[in-house]
Amino acid sequence: MPIKMKCGLEIHVQLETDSKLFCNCPTNYQDTPANTNICFVCLNQPGAKPFPTNKQAIEGALKIALMLDCKMNQEVIYFMRKHYNYPDLSSGYQRTSIPIGYEGDLNGIRIREVHMEEDPGQYKPDVGTVDFNRSGIPLIEIVTEPDMKSPEEARKFLKELIRVLEYSANARGEGTMRADVNISLEGGKRVEIKNINSIKGAYKALKFEMVRQKNLLKRGVEVQQETRAFLESQMITVSMRLKEEAEDYRYLPDPDLAPMQTEEEKLRIIKDEIPEAPHIKTKRFIKEYNLAEEHAKVLTSELELANAFEEVAKEIDPEFAALWMRDELKRVIYYNKMSFKESGISTSQLIELLEMIQNKEITTKAGKRIIEQLPHNSEIPRSIAEKMGLIGIIKEDEIINAAQQAIKENPEAVEDYNQGKKAAMNFLVGQVMRITRGKAEPEHTVKILLKLINSDN
Repeated sequence: MPIKMKCGLEIHVQLETDSKLFCNCPTNYQDTPANTNICFVCLNQPGAKPFPTNKQAIEGALKIALMLDCKMNQEVIYFMRKHYNYPDLSSGYQRTSIPIGYEGDLNGIRIREVHMEEDPGQYKPDVGTVDFNRSGIPLIEIVTEPDMKSPEEARKFLKELIRVLEYSANARGEGTMRADVNISLEGGKRVEIKNINSIKGAYKALKFEMVRQKNLLKRGVEVQQETRAFLESQMITVSMRLKEEAEDYRYLPDPDLAPMQTEEEKLRIIKDEIPEAPHIKTKRFIKEYNLAEEHAKVLTSELELANAFEEVAKEIDPEFAALWMRDELKRVIYYNKMSFKESGISTSQLIELLEMIQNKEITTKAGKRIIEQLPHNSEIPRSIAEKMGLIGIIKEDEIINAAQQAIKENPEAVEDYNQGKKAAMNFLVGQVMRITRGKAEPEHTVKILLKLINSDN
């Protein structure tokens, strides 16, 4: 029988704020010389007292907790000091709040709690330096229950979580994500894996750790409860230390920070402001627009794209619009290495283009050429089509004449096709497209070419 696995995650992601959690230092640590975005407060120097907690960070954390369907803690919330010694923690403790949200859910994976923390500095043990620019940046920590049963489930959950964070517009996304993975196999103890900085890393760490623990159990060796580090360069985990318990951190309430309490009215305002979460939006698209799940997931991959689809679907058949936006629009966006928002493509451009295709003013092939011209282009599709000579669908007899010309001018391609070289048909279709200036439908052109070639045989 296969050995059962249980996995839970502790995901840390930076919140999108202009200043740090307890001081006014800026948070653009990645583009700044080391140890310049610092002050006495974020370095925790003797006598320096923290400012009141950053309101922008609090609101961002509340929004994310609500989007994860958490129950909100409306009791008094305060920060604790979590004590441990490490070079990137100048005070010897990290400030971490009690849960602001709890008992949430994301596609069947239970969220145990959501709370805030301050980020430590960046320690580079290979060169022995510490950069404290990052110290004090607001973090949100999302802790799941051990509901994931495979590395694939964990990867799927993390991808969905990143979408929620992107929708919220209050977190910095996968680039700042750090995850601690808790994994245990049936018959073994729980192991925590640290230093995971990507979805791919979490998947690889779990795959390696499953194999390592399985081999130990097969040999009758006890799996120790310990903390291990993930070495991404080698895709392996190595032992760091025996696993700490909560008591080892000597938690105590921070006496320098005032307790907080979220008012019901504030939560109501935030609920009205937050967008519909992507996993909820996907389910609604499937039901409301009768879309395939694959289409719905692609269309909700970006909030602006999902909003654009809903605007287009008011004027265009939703299934037709979904097909074009999922396939052709996303193809153009991926090719140009941009998001839909960055492309500058408007819903009015998409509506006009799709109407032209539906009304048979242009061919599908022409539509694909036009949509390639839309990024960072304010011209309307009709104007682009006219400039490129793509208006109008060619008549049947003109396609037949063009096909006959292509066959006559390319006897070698015809011979290649007759000998089983299917790529030759693509060449002949391309020749018909050239002769008709892209106005013939490729699928219909294939049928005509086949009929002409077979009639000559």
